[in-house]
Amino acid sequence: MNLSLVIPCFNESESIEQMQAQLNEIRPELMRRGSFELVLVDDGSTDDTYERLSTAFADWEHVQIARHERNRGLGAALRTGFAHARGDVIVVTDSDGTYPFTTIPGLLDMLTPDVDIVTSSAYHPAGGVEGVPAYRLLFSQGASLIYRVLVNRHIHTYTAMYRAYRRRVLEQAPPTLEGYVVMAEILVNALLAGYRVAEYPAVLRVRKFGQSKAKIWRITRSHLRFQASIIKRRLAGLLRGAPRATGRVEH
Repeated sequence: MNLSLVIPCFNESESIEQMQAQLNEIRPELMRRGSFELVLVDDGSTDDTYERLSTAFADWEHVQIARHERNRGLGAALRTGFAHARGDVIVVTDSDGTYPFTTIPGLLDMLTPDVDIVTSSAYHPAGGVEGVPAYRLLFSQGASLIYRVLVNRHIHTYTAMYRAYRRRVLEQAPPTLEGYVVMAEILVNALLAGYRVAEYPAVLRVRKFGQSKAKIWRITRSHLRFQASIIKRRLAGLLRGAPRATGRVEH
């Protein structure tokens, strides 16, 4: 497989029709680019998400649906998705369509030979936000600002899920954390390991179906703990005299 599209899902019954419609729209374009597969992870949904996924994508030739018996969180869902993915390039996106699935070809266009990760960026000067509650933006933008200070100021958004990775990045800097902070962990560890990152300016929109599963205070605490660990790593590196590696950012 050249491309694996990994989509974690948890109680997303209402959004599956939208997902199917948009993915079917870009399916011919993805097929023109080479072989690809769809990897769906039902993270212990208590509604009929699994059944609706099975029906919606029954006619796809290369599709896998992994299922957790109970909800284990985004970190575990991603690890399951990555374990099933066979592609040299792995795209991860939100199941609720807050970043339209139809923009996937544009994201992939930025994964040039000299780039290892393309990350969507609503906070990039050319990006934007529509309809997202101000309190959620405050926490998300604040977290990204701290990561910019600690890691690389040229990256504007550290918390987005919507990204394209070369397989080697996830093999050499695998995610270990739980919850939504895992997205920052992957990007930070990749930058510290010297991988090259490009930002894809995108518009983050409020979800149209279902409810957000994000627990803002819990996520904020997780980010603060991870940021404290980055400071410790930085200090340990200074004491050892190690050079500061923060990857390269493509503009």
